[in-house]
Amino acid sequence: MRPNRPIYLDHHATTPLDPRVLACMRPWWEENFANPASVEHVMGRAVGEAVEEARAHVAELIGAGPMEIIFTSGATESNNIAIKGAARFAGTEGPRRVITLATEHKCVLESVKELANEGFEPVILPVRADGLIDLDLLREALATPTLLVSVMAAHNEIGVIQPLAEIGAMVKEAGAAFHVDAAQAAGRIPFDVEEIRADLVSLSGHKMYGPKGVGALYVRRRPRMRLAPLFSGGGQERGLRSGTLPAPLLIGMGEAARIAAAEGLLDSGRIAGQRDVFLDALSAQVPGLRVNGSREHRVSGNLNLTFPGGIDAQALMRAAPEVCVSSGSACSSASIEPSYVLRALGIPEDEARATLRVGLGRFTSPAEASRAAEILGAAWAQLITDRSQAAE
Repeated sequence: MRPNRPIYLDHHATTPLDPRVLACMRPWWEENFANPASVEHVMGRAVGEAVEEARAHVAELIGAGPMEIIFTSGATESNNIAIKGAARFAGTEGPRRVITLATEHKCVLESVKELANEGFEPVILPVRADGLIDLDLLREALATPTLLVSVMAAHNEIGVIQPLAEIGAMVKEAGAAFHVDAAQAAGRIPFDVEEIRADLVSLSGHKMYGPKGVGALYVRRRPRMRLAPLFSGGGQERGLRSGTLPAPLLIGMGEAARIAAAEGLLDSGRIAGQRDVFLDALSAQVPGLRVNGSREHRVSGNLNLTFPGGIDAQALMRAAPEVCVSSGSACSSASIEPSYVLRALGIPEDEARATLRVGLGRFTSPAEASRAAEILGAAWAQLITDRSQAAE
């Protein structure tokens, strides 16, 4: 750990680019920058072959076939294509009910809600106090014919891992399509599209130590999942995502997926150990510290922590600038309201405002984890002391 270097514990917002990924990408910017659609010449064909190799790596990570992977600009676009594309292709034929959870990513919730303007019926289910889906509520909701169910695999804020196999079986029995936002899950937990019976899966490059600006959407081929594209163009990516392919980014995501498939589960085990050491050290300094969300069903690097004593999370982060954490999802950082996810868990507003999200990752060292706990604990104690003295 270099002196004075900030300690980065915000891996749910983004991950650092793995040096191996950067090395894999560089030649496709500096040496062969051709358009992969330029199949008339040797440079274009070489780029095209590298893109297809990357597609195969992404597919292998989730147990899919290469032809089932559509490259996008990221998980937000993938989620939009999956939800709006499925609904618009179905049109007025069959069920028009779309089910999701109150704790889903904003882009999923907004996509589902927007479909109400097109005559679809959005159904937003509550979750249990631990953040997990209530399967009885889902079963009840599926008693009404349903077009699509969308559930996040591993939560970006509270880290809980939903029971995807059980959900998938229930959704298939009801005759609906199943979409999974796996941006925080792929490469961190065992994930196989066949085991969970998913029809659509969204992925993000920069959440798996790959580049920003690239993602992917798994679209099942058998039985075929049909989607309407969001915009028109040259017909790239099976006509679902037109536009010139950003080859270096796709190749980088492919390499990140290859590394995740080979090393991700080992990474997760090590990271979980460091997370527990961090939590034990911080809990010893902060009596009454609470972890939000299921402790058992949780992605390895995540901690969502409510600090006692009414200390505002923003004040705590200002008091500990050496530690890079967050008060919630980076995608909702423009909002000054307390986290809608925590409110959905029944956490009071004042406690939600006293909550931090901590995310350890592949390159977090034991020394950094220990030092971060020490800094945050000392900052919290100082804020408590300052407030007590001000009140005297």
